[in-house]
Amino acid sequence: MPKMKTKSSLAKRVRKNAAGKWKRGQAYCSHLAHLKTTKQKRHLKKVIFVHSTDMKRLKGLLQG
Repeated sequence: MPKMKTKSSLAKRVRKNAAGKWKRGQAYCSHLAHLKTTKQKRHLKKVIFVHSTDMKRLKGLLQG
């Protein structure tokens, strides 16, 4: 049976840190910045981690 391929689109969006957690960027910050408040843009800059309920689903996509 052939090896499973890694979903490259997901691999570009998440990175694993030393503790084994996956960090990802926040949504809603890539465009239309002039419509958002300064506070909203500041909070969207922060890196967040993938939620534990999504980890099982994403592990299957990243085991290439």
